[in-house]
Amino acid sequence: MLSRRGLIGGAGAAMALGLCPGMTHAAPLGKVKELGVLRVVVYKDNRPWSWEEGGKLVGLDADLASAIAGKLGVRADLAQLVADESADDDLRHGVWKGGLLGFAPGDLMLHVPFDRTFAARNDQVAIIAPYYRESFRFAGTQNAIDLEAPPPGWRGHRLAAELDSIPDFYLIGSFGGILAKDVAHYPSGSDAVAAVAAGKADAVLASRAQIEEGLHRGAKGLTLRKGPLPAFTSPGWDIGMAVKENSRTLGDAVEEIVAAMAASGEMKALFATYGVQWTPALAAG
Repeated sequence: MLSRRGLIGGAGAAMALGLCPGMTHAAPLGKVKELGVLRVVVYKDNRPWSWEEGGKLVGLDADLASAIAGKLGVRADLAQLVADESADDDLRHGVWKGGLLGFAPGDLMLHVPFDRTFAARNDQVAIIAPYYRESFRFAGTQNAIDLEAPPPGWRGHRLAAELDSIPDFYLIGSFGGILAKDVAHYPSGSDAVAAVAAGKADAVLASRAQIEEGLHRGAKGLTLRKGPLPAFTSPGWDIGMAVKENSRTLGDAVEEIVAAMAASGEMKALFATYGVQWTPALAAG
């Protein structure tokens, strides 16, 4: 099941309240410019992509949304969505129908899995503008654990992972479940990275963006495993955006902006602000 963290997992249960008076339907490009505002849906508590800090919404997706709106000549109105059980549900709530408690759909939604099969079963939206290639990495404190050892060699060490995620399932279920008792569960991959930085765990399996942003904010002594993880089936995934199917004019304009940002180095610089190395999506060519 695809989820809002781009295949990582997550068990959000309800919509965040994100009302925007006068905007109840996703708008095509002409309407967006007429209103002077682009309503962009991002995920709530999804560090390093979008989270609140000091009363302000920050993160890679938050900054990207503002940049796109600025290049369209409008203001960005960011709405936070709490993940449902699947990304299919999130598209319904965030893009083409709306959600509970009056959550109005956005004109544009970020952090959407850019996947052909996923797109085919969600024909109410157009999935566009792949802007990043994500993957999972294993990292830890070098003097506490042998990062390059086969996973069974980590038995007895403190391992951290996001609850009910692909990293979690890998660590507790592979190799006969030998590591199951050693895994501590956290609300997010970023929280799991922070646990290692705080000395509460020896190693973490999380997304590369989560680990790199953690290093950027002071997770000293954290080292990445160099070799691949045996029997780990996720090769990585592309992250894109979505607009309502009848908002193709907006989608085309956003795709042009994202392509230009990639070509000019602006996308790389935006990611570097959070210590994340920007990697182009494979689907971007």
